[in-house]
Amino acid sequence: MSKILIISTAHSEMGDTGEKTGLWLEELAAPYYALKDGGHDVTVATLGGKTIPIDPNSDPEQNDAGEAAERFAKDADAMAILNAPAVLAEQDLATYDAVFVPGGHGVVWDLADSDEVADLLSRAWKADKIIASVCHGPGALVGVEVDGAPLVRGKAVSAFTNSEEETTGLTGVVPFLLETRLRELGADLRKGPDFKPHAVRDGRLITGQNPQSSVKVAELLIDALQ
Repeated sequence: MSKILIISTAHSEMGDTGEKTGLWLEELAAPYYALKDGGHDVTVATLGGKTIPIDPNSDPEQNDAGEAAERFAKDADAMAILNAPAVLAEQDLATYDAVFVPGGHGVVWDLADSDEVADLLSRAWKADKIIASVCHGPGALVGVEVDGAPLVRGKAVSAFTNSEEETTGLTGVVPFLLETRLRELGADLRKGPDFKPHAVRDGRLITGQNPQSSVKVAELLIDALQ
């Protein structure tokens, strides 16, 4: 059994639009169940232990959110995690084998701008942990440096693309375009068709392009753990 630390966004505001955002539920739910059903131990944490908001567009009660998200929404124990996640600063990184960051637009506001998250992920990489993320989750990587260089420099990565962001109509709302920022940091960004499953593994770094890639990322993570 492996131990996986999942770091979720706790940010709920879509810039100054008055609209809500947060975690994209499928991106947590699919890996959560793949790992739990496989016998692995999972801890979900946020900065300061703040509650996890669900992006309304990923809420199974309002939308076709995917099988895993529907299962999660009906799982009282799982839903309780959103209301009382672990405190990230209290986690002992040495006890974990991997760190996973699900997406949701909230990530590009809180996790991407967090020195605490950047430091933890840098230490995780130096300690030979696996790091995985999906969709906007790789936004948490933009501030991560290892030995003075961006973690993503020269590595094959995938993430929510500029064309996908344009489709959402949020190009002018998000604080930065994730594809552009990753390229600026020297990442070898690999992308597939918009809103189709696409995931990349480069050694201990695993990334997926969009919500539809959540299962593929989970599969690559489990393979890496084994």
